[in-house]
Amino acid sequence: MKICMVLEGCYPYVTGGVSSWMHQYIQAFPQHEFVLWVIGAHAADRGRFKYKLPENVVQVQEVFLDDALALRAAKGRLPTLTDAEREQVQKLMDCDHPDWDRLFAMYNTNGIHPLGFLMSDQFLAVLRRLCKRDYPYMPFADLFHMLRSMLLPVLYLMSTEAPQADVYHAVCTGYGGLLGALGAWKYKRPYLVTEHGIYTREREEELIRAGWVSQTFKPYWTKFFYMLGDLAYQRADGVSCLFENARQIQISMGCNAGKTRVIANGVHYERFCDLPPKTPDGWVDIGAVIRIAPIKDVKTMLYAFQELKQRFPQARLHILGAVDDEEYADECYALINRLHIADVVFTGVVNVVEYFPKLDFTILTSISEGQPLSVLESFAAGRPCVTTDVGCCRALLDGEAGDPYGPAGFCVAPMDKQALADALYRLCRMDPAARQKMGLAGKKRVERYFRHGDMIRNYDKMYTEVIAAWQASALN
Repeated sequence: MKICMVLEGCYPYVTGGVSSWMHQYIQAFPQHEFVLWVIGAHAADRGRFKYKLPENVVQVQEVFLDDALALRAAKGRLPTLTDAEREQVQKLMDCDHPDWDRLFAMYNTNGIHPLGFLMSDQFLAVLRRLCKRDYPYMPFADLFHMLRSMLLPVLYLMSTEAPQADVYHAVCTGYGGLLGALGAWKYKRPYLVTEHGIYTREREEELIRAGWVSQTFKPYWTKFFYMLGDLAYQRADGVSCLFENARQIQISMGCNAGKTRVIANGVHYERFCDLPPKTPDGWVDIGAVIRIAPIKDVKTMLYAFQELKQRFPQARLHILGAVDDEEYADECYALINRLHIADVVFTGVVNVVEYFPKLDFTILTSISEGQPLSVLESFAAGRPCVTTDVGCCRALLDGEAGDPYGPAGFCVAPMDKQALADALYRLCRMDPAARQKMGLAGKKRVERYFRHGDMIRNYDKMYTEVIAAWQASALN
C-alpha cells in the first residue's frame, strides 16, 4: 500500500514532537511505501531535511506557501466565472461551507489561475459586497489586502499537483487537511485525518495573541480556520486523535462521532526502562527536552528557574533540543544574561537515552500540546515531570479513571511562573527516594498504556477498517 502523509510545518524540516513521531511511524511500517506531501513556509527550506528519510519513503513533494507570493498572473484575459462558480467563491470568502468539489475542479482541473482570479473584476465585486455588508467603516484597501493574504495560499494549494497514493493521511486539519482532501478527491481514494493537537483551536489561540492582524479581522481569520477544519472533518473517512477530551472537541466542532477514534501516542519503552537513576552529586538536574520555539514558552521556564535558584541554589537546568526559532532563541539568551541566571545549559540536539542518566526530573512549559512524547519518554526513563496543564498532560501525570499508579509529577497553569517555580521547588526538595517513586508511577503508566507497538497496531487497524468501509461504500 502507498500511503501519502500530508504534513504541515513539521517533518522533515524540524526535529522533535510530531516530526519525531512521523519518522518513527514510517519506520514502523516497512511493508508500506510512503509519499510525503509536505507544506513549508519558506521555499529556501526546499530539500533541507533534518532527517535521513527511511528507505520506504518513495517520494517527497514539497509545497511552500511563500511561493504563492511569487506567482505572476498569466497573460491574456482574466478568468470569467459562471454563476455557480461565483456562488462558491462567495461562500469561500464568507467562510460559509463552500462546495469544495466545485472549487477543486475550478482551481485544480480547470486551471483557473489563483492570482488571475484575485486580480479580476469578479473578485472585486464580491469583495465590495463583503465590505459593504460586514466592514462598512474599514478602509477598503485593508480588507482587500487581508482577504488576499487569506485566500492566496488556499487557491495556490488547490492548484498544485497531487501525488498519487492508495490512501491520503493528513496529520492536521488546516492547510494539510485541505491538501489531503484534494488528493482524495482527485484520485478517488480514502482520506484519514490524525490530530496531535486540535489545529483549529491552536490557530485560534495564536490569533488572540497575534500582532500581525487587527482586532477587527481576528474573528474573520478564526472563522476561516474553522472552515478548513470543517472541510477536513466532513471529507475524512476516519479521524483520530490522542486522547478522549480531544475527540469530544472534534465532535463538538462538527465531526461525525462515528468517524472518530482515540489512538494514544506510544514510545519505545525498552530504550528507556533500564536507565539508572542519576548518581547523587549534590545537584538536582532538571531537563527540558524541547525545540526552542515560542510555543514551548522557554521564557516562562527561565523566569521560574531564576526564582527556583533563589530558593534552591543547587538546581541546574539542561535545555535539550534544536533551535527552531533563532530570533526567539536570541531573546532567551538575552533574558538569561539580563537576569544573570546561572547554571542553564543549552545542549543542542542530543541522544536523550544517553542524557537521561544525568537528570533527576524533567520540565515542559508549553502553551499548547497534545500528548507530548517528551513526557512519555521521561516517564519511561523513570523521571517525574513538571508540566503545564495543556493537552492531556494532567491526565499523563495524575492518571485517568482506573489508573492505579499515582502521581508522576506536578501540573500547573500555562505561563504561571510562580506556580511553576513552586512545583520545581517541591520536586527539588523532595527526598530522592520519593522522587524516584513518582518516576516509577510514570514508568508503569507508560509500560501499560503508551507503548509504541500498541500505537502502530492501532493505526494499522484504522487503515484496515477505514479502507474496507470505503471500498464497501464505493461498491454501493
